[in-house]
Formats: sequence, structure tokens, C-alpha cells
Amino acid sequence: MQKSGILLINLGSPASAETADVRRYLNEFLMDKCVIDLPYLLRRFIVSAFILPRRPKISAAAYKRIWREDGSPLIAISEKIREKLQGRLPLPVELGMRYGMPSIETGLRRLYDKGVRQIAAIPQYPHYAMATYETVELKTREAAAKIDNNLALNFFPPFYRDDLYIEALAARAKNELEWDYDHLLFSIHGVPERHIIKTDPTGEHCLQNENCCSNASPAHATCYRHQIFSTVQALVKKLALPAGKFSVSFQSRLGRDKWLGPATGAELVRLAQSGVRKLAVICPAFTVDCLETLMEIEIEGKEVFLQAGGAEFRMIPCLNDHEKYIDALEKWSSGLLLNSNSVRKTFAEMQEQ
Repeated sequence: MQKSGILLINLGSPASAETADVRRYLNEFLMDKCVIDLPYLLRRFIVSAFILPRRPKISAAAYKRIWREDGSPLIAISEKIREKLQGRLPLPVELGMRYGMPSIETGLRRLYDKGVRQIAAIPQYPHYAMATYETVELKTREAAAKIDNNLALNFFPPFYRDDLYIEALAARAKNELEWDYDHLLFSIHGVPERHIIKTDPTGEHCLQNENCCSNASPAHATCYRHQIFSTVQALVKKLALPAGKFSVSFQSRLGRDKWLGPATGAELVRLAQSGVRKLAVICPAFTVDCLETLMEIEIEGKEVFLQAGGAEFRMIPCLNDHEKYIDALEKWSSGLLLNSNSVRKTFAEMQEQ
């Protein structure tokens, strides 16, 4: 029987908060065809002429505001997750980042050097999107082929409605919501609408009408928007939130294309001006706190809300190394390795619900 191992995958981070390292990271990230889905030469021109001359310095300043003594929050927290999961499993667990280090190839090679030939890959993205799950799967398969064409890979699917994920989110949120907040905002990482259309295998469902996300379709298996709203609905039900006490917005826009909306910045202003005094914000599209949560929401989002007339702002941390999330990772890992067919069946059934 082949030796098995686990590869936990996430987005990645610059090697440091210095401008040069941030520039290298942004170049790798933005030149990914799944992130800026334009022909190579046009993508190269946009990144080199319009983004890299100025953006690295701005981003470096942002990273410096959240950088920890042990480095990047995303990497440091991910290592804690790896350590806790390793403590639960009798097989090797490694990290792989889509951009930066440790790279996906590095994680695969570490497993391979330990004799692992069957790998359960768990992208820590609850929802399917071109710029997250899709690019991770492509890169992992490419890296595995470079190491050994016979290396067996089994990917855990997006877990946006998995009971264990929803339970972990609810457990994380419950303690943070034990105060007299007025409103809970679900701030979701945005994507361009064209990505939603591109990942629609039917070519005729996504964004075709107002109810597309609630009307059953094979497109939902790869529809980021549908999966986001499914997570929100499940968590609202789990937390027993009354109608009118929550809303959804989308953050982290890049470029001039039309993105999913409303924008988080605009929603923060609207809520403050509509009388919301005490606001809680949760970011369920992220499993680990990073620049987009710690800087964009906890620091900048708070400033926007307070300046617009709000009185109190609290961001609910991501799942990070919460024990309920480690419980979920442990069970998912075991399921992938022991019975991959049942995992796929569960996911297929989940799409039909």
C-alpha cells in the first residue's frame, strides 16, 4: 500500500514586508492567467506598466502594519494549523502556497522525500473560483507531474456547505457575537463578473437573471456567487440571525471591470448612515487571516465605518487554528485517504441540494 500524506494549500504571502519582496510576490500573483484572465502579452503589459511601478510600495506599507514577529500572518497561522493537524494524524502533513514560499512544489517534494506517493490535497478555499480553487488545482497537478507522473493526487472539493465547516464558522462567530451588536456584515472577497460567467459550464445560467443562484443548475458546482450565498444562508440559519440583521458585500476589487457587488466600502458607509451603530464583520471566504482581513477590514474598514458615523466595529477572526476547524480538516483528510469515492459522492449530492 502506498504511503499517504496531506498537503494543505493556501494563497501565499511575500517573503517579507519590504517593497522588493512584495513586488516579486505581486508579479507572480498578477501574472497568473486565472487571476488576470487576459492574453499573456496584454497581461504582461498591464502588470508591468500600470501595477508594478506603484502598487508594491503601497502594498508593502500595508503589509508592514500587519506583519508579526514570526512573519506573515497567513504563513504563521497556516503553520500552526499544519502543526495541530499533524498532531492528530499518523501521516505527514505539509504546507503549499500558490504564490511565494513554501511553494506547492516545495510541499509536494517534502512529502515525496518522506516516501509519500498518495497525496490528499486540501485547498483551504471554501468556495470555487478561478483565482483560488481552479488555479491551485492546476498548479498542484503541474508541480506533481514534474516530481513524478505516478504521484496520486486527490483533491478535497470546495466545502462551502459542509456541515463541519458551517459548525466551525458558527463556533468562531458565536463567542464574538456575544455583545449587543446591531448588524452583522458578511464581507466576501470579490471576483469579476466575467469569472462567474467563464466558470459556468452550461454557458447560459450564471448572472442571466436575479434568481440564478437559487435556481438549481449544474453551474452551481463551480459558481462562486452561488456558493457564497449558500454559505451565508447556512450560517444565518445556524446562528438564528433574524432578517434585517445581516447583509452581504464584496471586497478587494482590482481594476475597472464589473465585480460582484455591493462593494464592502460602500456598504460600510450605507450601514453607518442608516443608523447602525455597532457593527460586526465576518469574512467566511477566508479560512486564515491575511492582508485582506487584517488590513482591509479590521483597520481600513473600521476607519470607514467610524468616519461615516458608526460607533463600534468588531471583526470576527477567520477560522485560523480554531479547534473546530482542525476537527474538520482531520475528518476531511481521513475521508480523502480512506474513501475518496464517498467524498466525491457527498460533494455531488451537496450540489443538488
